[in-house]
Amino acid sequence: GRRCSQRSHLVTHRRLHTGERPYPCRDCGKSFNVSSDLIKHRRTHTGEKPYECPDCGKRFTTSSYLLTHQRSHTGETPFLCGVCGKSFTVVSNLARHRRVHTGEKPFRCGECGRQYSQRAHLTTHQRVHTGERPYVCGDCGKGFNVNSSLTKHRRVHTGEKPYRCPECGKSFSQSSNVITHRRLHHSHGVH
Repeated sequence: GRRCSQRSHLVTHRRLHTGERPYPCRDCGKSFNVSSDLIKHRRTHTGEKPYECPDCGKRFTTSSYLLTHQRSHTGETPFLCGVCGKSFTVVSNLARHRRVHTGEKPFRCGECGRQYSQRAHLTTHQRVHTGERPYVCGDCGKGFNVNSSLTKHRRVHTGEKPYRCPECGKSFSQSSNVITHRRLHHSHGVH
């Protein structure tokens, strides 16, 4: 039902329906329905980053990534949630945020049926079924299914204790240990 102003746009649009992807990457075989997407993809192999931020010099593979980055300098957050008024630098973050209000969980585990509002949460969950532990400690070789667990574990080796009790100044490796400590030793101020 969509009207296409140019024949080339019609050909490209038809590929959305047919699934045709006539532009394959010679390095990895991934195919694209428009040549410009292949050009952008090729940069993942070549490392080319032709778009430079005039403020800080950081370089990007696409002009849209540069534009998003520039908002970190300007503070611009043009994508506004109509429900709560929270605003975002990129439209995809707004779309993900909207699920907080709708309760939508479009990402479903094929193994057990659990549903998630974010793809990343599903990916992490699926490691329960596969046993995959991609985050490995360089000191002892222990593997973890999420990076945050590896970060906590690393403190066993480094001795880092970044969480401090505000009452007595005692330090802990995990925030949950501060909460337990305060409940046991300073319960007068903790509810």
